[in-house]
Formats: sequence, C-alpha cells, structure tokens
Amino acid sequence: MLWQPSLPERYIKMSPDEAARLITERRAQLGESLVILGHHYQTDEIIRHADYTGDSLKLSQLAARVAAERPVKWVIFCGVHFMAETADMLTPEHVDVILPDMSAGCSMADMAAYEDAVDAWEMLRKTLNDRHAAAGGHGEWPGRIIPITYVNSTAAVKAFVGANGGACCTSSNARQVFDWAMAGGTIPASEGEEIKVLFLPDQHLGRNTAASYGLDVTTETCLYDPRLVRRGEPLGGSSPEQIARARVILWAGHCSVHKLFRPEHCDEIRKANDALAPGQEPMQILVHPECCKEVVDKADLAGSTEFIIKTIRGAKPGSRWAIGTEVHLVGRLAREAASRDVHARILSDCQCLCTTMFRIDQPHLLWVLDHLAGYGTKDGAERGQPKVVNAVRVHPEVRSAALAAVDRMLSLSAPMAKVD
Repeated sequence: MLWQPSLPERYIKMSPDEAARLITERRAQLGESLVILGHHYQTDEIIRHADYTGDSLKLSQLAARVAAERPVKWVIFCGVHFMAETADMLTPEHVDVILPDMSAGCSMADMAAYEDAVDAWEMLRKTLNDRHAAAGGHGEWPGRIIPITYVNSTAAVKAFVGANGGACCTSSNARQVFDWAMAGGTIPASEGEEIKVLFLPDQHLGRNTAASYGLDVTTETCLYDPRLVRRGEPLGGSSPEQIARARVILWAGHCSVHKLFRPEHCDEIRKANDALAPGQEPMQILVHPECCKEVVDKADLAGSTEFIIKTIRGAKPGSRWAIGTEVHLVGRLAREAASRDVHARILSDCQCLCTTMFRIDQPHLLWVLDHLAGYGTKDGAERGQPKVVNAVRVHPEVRSAALAAVDRMLSLSAPMAKVD
C-alpha cells in the first residue's frame, strides 16, 4: 500500500452536500482540461461526479480516446492504483493521471510481486528442464511457458509478462487470450510442442477459463503460491510431477470481494426455488468469474462486470436475479432494475465490499481538485497556483514492456464500442 497524507481537517469536517457542491464548482472551473473516471465498484456519491463509468480497462481506453479528442490535462481515476497505472500507460505523456487516495490499492494485484514472478519463472523452467533430462532428453525442455496476467495486476507484473511473450486479459476476453496462448502466443506452436500457461494473479479466473477451454482442472492445472516458497517449499506447494503434468500453472491470488461468495449461497437459492409455488419465477444466479469454480459451476450465468450489467439491463420484467459481485454495483443495478419490474439482489448477505475502492470518497476527490484549481492552501479560501498531487506515473522502461502485454490483448479483442 502506498502512503497517503492525511487530509486537512476542513475536508474531514465538511458535510457531504458541501463537498458535492464544491466538487461540482471545481469541475466547472477546470472545464475541458479535466476528465473524471468512476469504476463500477465506487460508491454512489463518487459515481455521480464521474464523466464516464466502466471497468478498469474500458475507463483507461476512454481516457486515451478523450485525450486525443480534446485538450485534456488531467484524468482523475476513481478506482485503485493498478487502474491508474494502466490509464497512465494508455494516455499521452502530457496528461497527468491522478488517484485521489494513494492508499487505494488492490489486494489481488498485491498478491503477485514482480520479484516473485521472476523467481517462479526461473523455478518452473528449471523444474521442467530437470524432468526432461531425467527422462533421457537432451538439452532444455522443448516446450514453452506463456504468461498471462489479469489486468488486475501491477505495471511491473504486466511488464514481466510482456517481456516474456505473454499478454494481459480481462474477465471478458480471458478465453480469447487463453486460446491464443495455448496455440503458441506470438509464435504459433509447432507440431508436438508442449505449451503451458502461467496465469497471474487470479487463480479463480484462471481456473474457470481453463475449464471453459476443456481442461480437467483437477489434473491439468496446479497452484503456485509464492508465500509457500518463502516458507521453504521451493515449488510453491506443487510437486515436480504436478508441474510437468499441468497445462496451466495458476498463481495463488484471489479477489477479496468475490471469494466471499460460496457454493452454499447458491444452494440456498436453489432450495428457495424448489419451494416456490407453480408459476412463480425462480431466481437465477449470475456471478463474476473471479468467484471460485464451485460457485461458477452452480450459477446460471457467469461473466464480466459489463456482462453482468448488460444481463440485468436486458432481463425480462418479472425475472429475479441473485448477483455475485461487489455490493455497490449490485445496489445500483437493483434500484435501476426495480423500475422495470426486475428483482435483483446480492447473492450473499455478507458485506461484499471492495474496501480499497471504498477509500476513494468525496473529501479525497475534492482535495485533488482543489489543488488542480489552485485552492490547495490550508484554508482553501484564496486561489493560488495550481498543483498536481497524487499523480501516478509508470517508468518508461516498465511502460514499454507492459504495453506490449496490453497491446497483445487488445489485438485479440473486439474494438471498444463507441461511448457517448
């Protein structure tokens, strides 16, 4: 987690209505030079100030598009740190990407460190070379490992993946990227060549994607946990035999929100459906693929955040849905759907909240806007020199390799639809 200075007392004591008024005023003062992006998991008080809403990659692409169309100087990304990094990589050099609270990180992204990825890469190659030699083979293991990283990862990990011939993916295009990797990635696989995928950092998206590809995840995947390496298990909890047999090596990371949805939550829905009177509409289960495979297998539908939104917006009147994703998004969808006689609720009664996303609030948003507008003094009464605070910048050397991973993904994906 990065360090975030404490806000001056006036921001903390300010009423929500006053903060909202001042945010609106600052936005008007900054005009066309400013774009505010709001991730779907943000609270309603932040979403109302956003020029655009979406998932992390969509918002970064939007930022790049808008910056090419008008004289944008500042992009405020109301999300988490890795999202701001991606936006910085995709926008022109003169645009400052700002994160209102630097402590808004992502626990999943933090589960895959660059150094650990390098160590894992070397360990996997050595293990496969040793197995090849023990079986009487000559030279190095004649296969390839192709890394894929979920976009929910640091720029450094994206750079590791890009430098080693891999690609990023999102939850909506993971299967396309997975197919590309299994076919050899940047170099089509030769006949008989063994291809393995190293999938970082979300084991659940990786496992669910491998299953959709047709793999038996109990025998054709294995788990690599860098925490176990630090405890003395050099192969991260897997055996040499498991690594040799696996077609996919899954990194032991997960989303702290989606891990809270459990198979028993699905079972409760099914039990309630069984008790319905004839003619009553059963509740359908719709979940994000960051949920564990046991939940995805029990769901009616699984898909990305955008897929979930489109599904509920296109649901027929009278239909009923239990949704397994972040609580703020589910709440907004439920309120919107109710006007069309569509009933939506969260799958679990637990507080499935993205706590790091929750760090972005009106006081922090106003604080960065005040500095951009020149009101960043102690009392904020007089306008002075504008100042950029909390800019997120990716080192040029990291940017180049990380963009290679992002660009490979984008080349495999449908172009982003036009957004007004």
